Amino acid sequence: MKETKETSVLSLHLIEEIKALPARYPQPRSAVMPALDLAQEELGYLTPEAMTEVAAALQLDPGYLEGVATFYSLFHHEPVGKHRFYVCTNLSCSLRGADEIVEHLRGAIGVKEASEVSKDGLFSYEEVECLGACEFAPMLRVDHAYHYDMTSEKVDALVAERKSSYTSGPASAPHPSPLPKGERELPTSHASPLPEVEREVPKPKRTRKKNG
Repeated sequence: MKETKETSVLSLHLIEEIKALPARYPQPRSAVMPALDLAQEELGYLTPEAMTEVAAALQLDPGYLEGVATFYSLFHHEPVGKHRFYVCTNLSCSLRGADEIVEHLRGAIGVKEASEVSKDGLFSYEEVECLGACEFAPMLRVDHAYHYDMTSEKVDALVAERKSSYTSGPASAPHPSPLPKGERELPTSHASPLPEVEREVPKPKRTRKKNG
């Protein structure tokens, strides 16, 4: 009887990276979400095998990881587009045109509903409750970056930029474009910090008190 060598779903490099995560946190379980995020980035979505390997790397119960992965909507358990748009449709964004942004995005990427992936495999989208940036409504997240004060023109630009990265260079290894001013990369986790916006803060005027 031949022995079959089990092959890892995740790359060995990634597994080593996941094993190093707990040392960065006061509690080992704090590394679960960043670890799942890394696995999802490599595979595109989380398979049961991938979650089992992440659990083994973190020396945690696989059931606990599965519970975390199924609780948060930013983790996917089926194929999604290489570029996933998360459009906030909470009250603040809806009042400022989020529904129109969703409708325009569907046409721009060529899908009719959130469960679809575009024919070229590049795009999919999801409506989410809140991304913690109500002040910048309507807003969305794509490729770990926030984009805010969205308009149809901005949606078209984001889609065109990502399409061009596959036509102007090797399709297997597109190079991400630099983020526009005022936008930043999100950390490898599912926390949603507010986007940084450069603002001019007026300096207080100093007045001298007269003697006497």
